[in-house]
Amino acid sequence: MTAALSRRTAAAGSSRRSPATRQRWVAYAFLSPAALLFLVFIAGPFIAAIVLSFYSWDMLTPARFNGVSNFTEMFSDSLLYKALGNTFIFAFASVITHIGGGLLLALGVNRVMNRALSYFVRTTLFFPFVISWAAVALLWKYVLDPTFGIVTYYLGEVGITAPDWFTDPTWALPSIIAIDFWHTIGFTFVIMLAGLQTVPKDLVEAARIDGAGPWQIFWNVTVPLMSPTIFFAGVVTFIGAFQIFDPVQIITPNGGPDNSTITIVMYLWQKGFQAFQVGYASAVALLVFAVMMVATLFQLWLSRKWVHTQ
Repeated sequence: MTAALSRRTAAAGSSRRSPATRQRWVAYAFLSPAALLFLVFIAGPFIAAIVLSFYSWDMLTPARFNGVSNFTEMFSDSLLYKALGNTFIFAFASVITHIGGGLLLALGVNRVMNRALSYFVRTTLFFPFVISWAAVALLWKYVLDPTFGIVTYYLGEVGITAPDWFTDPTWALPSIIAIDFWHTIGFTFVIMLAGLQTVPKDLVEAARIDGAGPWQIFWNVTVPLMSPTIFFAGVVTFIGAFQIFDPVQIITPNGGPDNSTITIVMYLWQKGFQAFQVGYASAVALLVFAVMMVATLFQLWLSRKWVHTQ
């Protein structure tokens, strides 16, 4: 009698557990594609980069373990410092211009009362962002061509001699920064416009009734309430700018004149796929990851002092 009761209890418990077990397996089935993609394209390459950074390998001969030689070599690599410097200049310039320009554009579009005009302006500003970098780079390479470019022509018409935008070390990197601004400002603009539209209008009206002017309302009401949006846009812009490669390689191949436009990702590509120094390139990739991680953590720490979450 007792054994039969135990069997019935076990069977009942098993039947009660079976729906939960099925739900777990269904959940695992839905998660498995994302987990597989993460393992193949993110976790796997990251682990491979860590392992290869301790080896010397040219992809043609067997890898040879060389300890931390790849990391010590980076300290004496002057071109690596040049690439890092250019990348930081590009990233900081992108953050400043995108935050400032995106916010100004969002403020202007937000004041447009006509819905059709507002939609047209938003579409026009965002449209360049959906164009591929290859098309954008080739477009501006011809527009700024020193011989037959349209900008060169119209500057000549007003008596201004156009510089060699991409072959002059003084102008090469600023030109790339300006092209990047034209191409990606639409993304920052949309983020800023979305954040601006979350600012409660009653707070703005209350500040205006209290006698605050437009500038005071902007600094004391709009900016504090938009600080989480500004912080998010700054982090995303910095991460994207730090990985810039396509326009630099297309417009100024191999780093431009006197390596004035070489970036850290381009330098990594040169070492890995031109010089076939895969181990050293892996060490540089880990350096890029570490720099971006430290910069992002610093921004998170700094956000405690100026980002208002309430």
